[in-house]
Amino acid sequence: MALNLREVTQHTVLAVCKLDAGDGGRQVAPNALSIAQAHFSPAAWFRAVYADDALVGFVMLYDPTLAAGPEESRFFLWRLMVDRLHQGRGYGRGAVELLLEHVRKRPAATQLHASHVPDAPALARFYRSLGFRYTGEEDDGELVMVRDL
Repeated sequence: MALNLREVTQHTVLAVCKLDAGDGGRQVAPNALSIAQAHFSPAAWFRAVYADDALVGFVMLYDPTLAAGPEESRFFLWRLMVDRLHQGRGYGRGAVELLLEHVRKRPAATQLHASHVPDAPALARFYRSLGFRYTGEEDDGELVMVRDL
């Protein structure tokens, strides 16, 4: 299957909002909340994740180059979610790899940051397997990681 990131449109937004990570919102915010927040942050860049033509997830990036006066200068993976029915198939890994490709093309991008809740050993292993390392920082109660591009 070919994985790709597509713009969320008026025709797809409801389907994207119905995706469910299966964690009750403990590890990742609902997509509806992410999309709402993105509309109030000029630095937000978000996409639906598709495997061929099947909608499987959602990703959102903080891209400081999109805002006239960004709150911070670093690129940050704000949200990554794969629907519970599609987990364990490599879609999360593939979505992060596609996001890394996108960020590499952005001006002045040298790193991508991400974070996760402290009590999530599977997420820690997942991000470490993609080359992320801990920075020692916490952001809103989450452990911050970084990956050089």
